[in-house]
Amino acid sequence: MVRVKPLRWDFALAVVAQDYANQLASGPCSLEHSSGPYGENLAMGGGEMSAAQAVAMWINEKSYYDYYSNSCHGSACGHYTQVVWRGSARLGCGKGMCGNGATIIVCNYDPAGNYIGTKPY
Repeated sequence: MVRVKPLRWDFALAVVAQDYANQLASGPCSLEHSSGPYGENLAMGGGEMSAAQAVAMWINEKSYYDYYSNSCHGSACGHYTQVVWRGSARLGCGKGMCGNGATIIVCNYDPAGNYIGTKPY
């Protein structure tokens, strides 16, 4: 348990996330960060995938995160640290369906997190 406040759903962030998910899905169907003003997690799954499933994948990265060294070991864990970033208060997600049947999930966090050298909680 990391004891951070729950994120609040934000419809404006969800609109931004949905627009970007649609953009990614209508192109080459690849995961490229938007470089926008929000924290952002992206996921892709074959077939139908929900935002809850994407968040569960990101949370599973916890096993790679070492709080004491504030680093990832064995695999990436930046999705996890964004999900639990203490300073983030609002969340909005969107879902895009690619022509090949894959699903893209985009979640935006405000304020953004994952500042290098800063612990998430």
